[in-house]
Amino acid sequence: MRIVFAGTPSVAVPSLRALHAAGHDIAAVVTRPDAPLGRKRVMTPSPVAAAAAELGLPVIKAARLDAEATERITQLRPELAVVVAYGGLVREPLLSQPPHGWINLHFSLLPRWRGAAPVQRALIEGDRVTGAAVFRLVPELDAGDVFGELRYDVPEDATAGDVLEALAESGARLLTEVVAGIAAGTAVATPQVGEPTHAAKLTIDDGLLAWSEPAERVLDRFRGVTPEPGAHTTLDGARFKILAARRADGAGHLAPGEVAPVAGGILVGTGTDPILVDRVQPAGKAAMAASDWARGTRGTVVLGGEA
Repeated sequence: MRIVFAGTPSVAVPSLRALHAAGHDIAAVVTRPDAPLGRKRVMTPSPVAAAAAELGLPVIKAARLDAEATERITQLRPELAVVVAYGGLVREPLLSQPPHGWINLHFSLLPRWRGAAPVQRALIEGDRVTGAAVFRLVPELDAGDVFGELRYDVPEDATAGDVLEALAESGARLLTEVVAGIAAGTAVATPQVGEPTHAAKLTIDDGLLAWSEPAERVLDRFRGVTPEPGAHTTLDGARFKILAARRADGAGHLAPGEVAPVAGGILVGTGTDPILVDRVQPAGKAAMAASDWARGTRGTVVLGGEA
């Protein structure tokens, strides 16, 4: 099948590779323009652009699917268009151009967590089961009929980065199966059932840990915002990043935000039990083991950050 593929981050790469390996004719890969990365702000192609170049596929770099991008895609005459985390909306007339329309691999069990950050929001809210769905794009956000889905039990200590990596691989297999069904004329899409929830894009403020909350809620937020935008608290009025954290079994009571050094890290008090923090990054310093940071502290240390 002749396909246009639209995607940008690394989680979209397994899907592009899977469709290419399945023998589909990838007429073009649409991705967002090069972006500055690193301390030197070097202009760098997106992970999808890099993968497309490796596969020898033509690339269309577009910040949004405007009239120019629409014309270029239309001229390619794709039979089907596929989106995996492109980062822009598909509107008419482009939405109706391919005979088989546009389909999207989305990392949630729709209609739960429609929007930009489904895995992150699911973890923040404490969902223990999530998944991926392939659905038909329609004008309303993530509201189209679903061709197929898969369920994923979230491991206890998994971060959003871990879950996205796993779903990128299993979702690529699901997507390939759906595309094969569409090509064969056997694919069937069914309406979404249930109450929709919205997964808004995360901001830095979403990473603020409120130590007065129960330990489970603190860890849910930590996992949901790791690695991006990152979990943080405050210390002496400056941002203090929490890079690795987990349950602390059998720890004594600490006041919310109170720090106690232990072997291998630090305990930090919450509204219930303390949690164990393994790795931190103080303002203006490199990431370090929490135990190394603790050795440089004096007296009682209390981390701020209550919402």
